Amino acid sequence: MASDVVGLARDLVPVPSHEDPAACGDRIEAWLREHTDATVRRDDAGGADRGGNVIARRGTGETSLALVGHHDVVPPDDAQVDDGEYVVREESADGEGADRRLYGRGSADMNGAVAAAMCAFRDATLPDGVELVFASFVGEEMGGIGAQAAIADGFVPDYAVVGEGSTGYSAPGVTDVAVAHKGRRGSTLVAEGVAAHASEVAAGENAIYRATDAVDAVRDLDFPETTVLGHELSGSVAVTEIDGGSAWNVIPERCEVTVDERTVPGERAPMERAAVDGVEWVVDQDLPPMACDDAAFAEAMVAAARDAHDAAGDGTTDEAAEASGDAPEQVVKPHATDAGWLADAGTTCVVCGPAEPGEAHTATESVSLPVVDRCYRIYRGIAESWTG
Repeated sequence: MASDVVGLARDLVPVPSHEDPAACGDRIEAWLREHTDATVRRDDAGGADRGGNVIARRGTGETSLALVGHHDVVPPDDAQVDDGEYVVREESADGEGADRRLYGRGSADMNGAVAAAMCAFRDATLPDGVELVFASFVGEEMGGIGAQAAIADGFVPDYAVVGEGSTGYSAPGVTDVAVAHKGRRGSTLVAEGVAAHASEVAAGENAIYRATDAVDAVRDLDFPETTVLGHELSGSVAVTEIDGGSAWNVIPERCEVTVDERTVPGERAPMERAAVDGVEWVVDQDLPPMACDDAAFAEAMVAAARDAHDAAGDGTTDEAAEASGDAPEQVVKPHATDAGWLADAGTTCVVCGPAEPGEAHTATESVSLPVVDRCYRIYRGIAESWTG
């Protein structure tokens, strides 16, 4: 295991970064300046209280490959904080260290992957004609504000590996390569009516009745579907909240319905059909989906993942991979990531990282340290082999 990769993960995870990720960004920036000869830039994405994105570049050429992560996290659970500091611990599932895990807010989502990407960025021997980029964004947990700011400032690499979780999708312990993920469109159906006394129904216009007509329209919508590199991806549409009325004896003049829609590349549910008489449809959030548009890049990533599974960084067998007995595959993810924003801007993306399903944003969030090391080898492998 590459001890400095694990050591860097141990250094980044304890830094509180849910309200102000600037301190974590400072450590990333300082490490890159000390340990690489890269050009390192810090922008002002997210404003003064977010600290900005950290973007570093090595090499020159017509093809650019980016290793992308984020260093902001969601608010911690009470058990993950002690006197304002993150509680971080390390444990071994088997008592011998074959699956040592680092526990703490941000371990899985996603400072373990950020540490792996930083070390791979430092160590990779680049092919001729390739520029390697490292980027850690702020505001991913706030809808991708850091990624959007970087893109607006011209950050559109040719290819990107986004280090969100892809481990354990095809089989437990296997680090797969996600070639697509869903997006999320959150919207509100706003029904307007006319208030009246409930004893005089005809004198008013019931906003709740109008809202339920809109709900019926949502219920009848077909879910969007598509295929990415031979993999089926299905979206969904669901009413998740309803709020209306002011008193038991008043005909309601307003009712709001929240709709959660999981989108897929190139397809959307026809939500405009829910804007029935007296109802307005308002989009509150629209996180784009991602589809890899280059089969060769996806295959090269799977090859790098398989190579990393075959041997650990010290030349021994990757024990975690050997225990699973399975090889990495192309998979699809249900969750939106910054890869959606990059793909929407024109970057060819895949997602590959150490986090497993069900780890991010939990009170017991953790990441496997051997898999963090494995992701270092995957990232370094693609950086040393891909020429576009």
